[in-house]
Amino acid sequence: MPKYLIEREIPGAGDLTKQELQAISQKSCGVLSELGPQIQWVQSYVTKDKIYCVYIAPSEEMVRLHAEKGGFPANTIAAVSEIIDPTTSEA
Repeated sequence: MPKYLIEREIPGAGDLTKQELQAISQKSCGVLSELGPQIQWVQSYVTKDKIYCVYIAPSEEMVRLHAEKGGFPANTIAAVSEIIDPTTSEA
């Protein structure tokens, strides 16, 4: 199943409280439950003004539907073609 990286522009994201992040997470999980098991949230990275999310989904359209139903921005959705890490350098 394809992986997607979603860039969400949210001014002040880095200043969100734990409670606000929990509420966002709960909303996301509720929408995921509604959409079914074919879409999964792997994790997200919160920066100053953006949240970057990794999802597994059958299509970009499914990722976009999740964003629409959750009321989340999805400014950029990019399919992940490869994953590399330090072990990639090993023969």
